[in-house]
Amino acid sequence: MQIPIAKPFIGEEEKQAVVQVLSSGQLTSGPKVVEFEKAFAAYHGAKHGVATSNGTTALMAAMMAHDIGPGDEVIIPSFSFFATASCILSTGARPVFADINADTFCMSPEAAEAVITPKTKAIMPVHLYGLPANMAAFEALCQKHGLILLEDSAQAHGAAIGDRHVGTWGTASFSFYPTKNMTTTEGGMVLTNDDEIARKLRMIRAQGMNTQYYHEVVGYNYRLTDMAAAIGMVQLGRLPEWTKARIDNGNYYNQKLESVVTPTVPEGYTHVYHQYTVRVPDGVDRDAVAKHLNEKGIGVRVYYPIPIHQQPVFQNMGGYTNLDLPVTEKLTKQVFSLPVFPSLTAEERDYVVQEVNAAC
Repeated sequence: MQIPIAKPFIGEEEKQAVVQVLSSGQLTSGPKVVEFEKAFAAYHGAKHGVATSNGTTALMAAMMAHDIGPGDEVIIPSFSFFATASCILSTGARPVFADINADTFCMSPEAAEAVITPKTKAIMPVHLYGLPANMAAFEALCQKHGLILLEDSAQAHGAAIGDRHVGTWGTASFSFYPTKNMTTTEGGMVLTNDDEIARKLRMIRAQGMNTQYYHEVVGYNYRLTDMAAAIGMVQLGRLPEWTKARIDNGNYYNQKLESVVTPTVPEGYTHVYHQYTVRVPDGVDRDAVAKHLNEKGIGVRVYYPIPIHQQPVFQNMGGYTNLDLPVTEKLTKQVFSLPVFPSLTAEERDYVVQEVNAAC
């Protein structure tokens, strides 16, 4: 049996939506983008959606809209994809890393507060693997210290705490990369409830313009195309069903897996399982287990094997060589992710459970 780690789906409806846009002659950003922005924002309960060309440009636009730049610090976890940090560097600001919670893999509010300095301008939790960070605690922390609250929601489409979706606590950035819970093939989105931030985001993604050829700020071409937005509209319609399937698959693994540490989901949190990530027990060689499972046809992947602060670019930068992030450094040696995509069959799930329980 061969089971990939992810299985993106593009159906006839998506293809027809693209053909309709091609036939319209509107090949760049246009009415479909506006429709998609409104629909995605409404799905999450946010006031504004601003579409961008990918998840990284969404993060960068969010930083620039809040005037984050040289001399500023932004607190983030080191256990994330590199773009979480590179978007900060792109503004001239400095990432400051805080440790994570061992149970949820998300940044610890207590660890974040411990690294606040007079230069801190924002805190950006990451909803890693599709589980929301402790946003009530981060919201209170930002209010206490007068900081901007951002959300890296790249992996968390539709995730929620109670009835409140991610993307509504702070300025939030999403990714529509092909392996995400929904895709536009490439694309991103920033959600905000702030009218002025939304206005600035729209300028930044369009060369600094709100009016054609009138440039108010330095901006870039971060626009999403109508073809991508048309795919996004169809995929957004599929998202509730796909999310239910991911949750069902995750719950099944939680019940059946015995040899690994399964994900913790705090009460009232909706984990959308962009990745189903487990930990090997102490003393077990994670890489050997992952290699064995891949040889058995199970598309195991490690997200992420090297903490961001230990990446060569940061080790060469100065100030990052002696950081104390023990939980992050331990878990990056223990985690691996299993297939959890919506079309996973019962037979495939059983095979994954059988082989993982036998491997550890």
